[in-house]
Amino acid sequence: MNRIALTLGISLLSGSAFAQTTVESCNRSVTFDEPPKAAVSNDVNLTEMMLVLGLADRMVGYTGISGWHKLDENMRSGVDRLPELSADYPTREVLIGADADFYFAGWNYGMKVGGEVTPETLKPFGINVYELTESCIHLGEKPKVSMDDMYNDLINLGKIFGVEDRAEALVAGYKADLAEFAEGLAKGDAPLRVFVYDSGEDRPFTAGRYAMPTALIEAAGGVNVLDDFDKSWARVDWETVVDRNPEAVVIVNYGEVTADEKIAFMKSNPALNGIDAVRNDRFVVLEYVEATPGPRNIKAVRKLANGFWGE
Repeated sequence: MNRIALTLGISLLSGSAFAQTTVESCNRSVTFDEPPKAAVSNDVNLTEMMLVLGLADRMVGYTGISGWHKLDENMRSGVDRLPELSADYPTREVLIGADADFYFAGWNYGMKVGGEVTPETLKPFGINVYELTESCIHLGEKPKVSMDDMYNDLINLGKIFGVEDRAEALVAGYKADLAEFAEGLAKGDAPLRVFVYDSGEDRPFTAGRYAMPTALIEAAGGVNVLDDFDKSWARVDWETVVDRNPEAVVIVNYGEVTADEKIAFMKSNPALNGIDAVRNDRFVVLEYVEATPGPRNIKAVRKLANGFWGE
């Protein structure tokens, strides 16, 4: 889990004291003298992290959602008044033009290594960046993904925005919910072998040991058959999938190709129809926002477990 250090310094927000805060964001330390007032988030899962912490009034917009995803109805009320500043990854000019002072994004979640929008390119314009923990693998080594990656981001956002108590209570609730569910989960003697199918027909795009579905699958009593794949989200060969013979397939649902179409492709491909998961028609569908770090991860674990072991 990332380290969080508090140093002296006081400012006021809504009548409450805010201690100058330094958080670890991937390989950087980022210091906040006061909470951001004009934040922008990229992607639906990161935006929902902001919304679940009640931070809509600290935001000037979001990016990278339309055409891809739908916001949870329970969270939509907090974002209705906010504009989508860019349908895809924002340019530097988009963020500067919005007078943003904070950008919550990740590597391949709104930023690309060596791209025009990075913490370094935004810093001269007074825009601080906090990076999604799951995505830090693109900058160097990090521990294997775990549920703590998502919890850590919520806690860090709580520190940054001066709502630490709210964040800690939320995370404590998630942990308690998941622990209670795990205690009552009736599963097999051995972890179920699971493959994650995101997209692609020639070569599948899938989740390796650093991508969030690996942690979700483990919490649901399974094991990612590509747990030893030293990547986050990346492509593999179908031959590798056949050799690993998964007992279940998790379909990530988003974009133009539907989950049903992905399932139909696997069932109709002669090279794949001998896999245990395909022979037994054992598919579980996760929406993109459930499969990536965010507030819907706990629901995703329950959905996976029900698909793996039954209600």
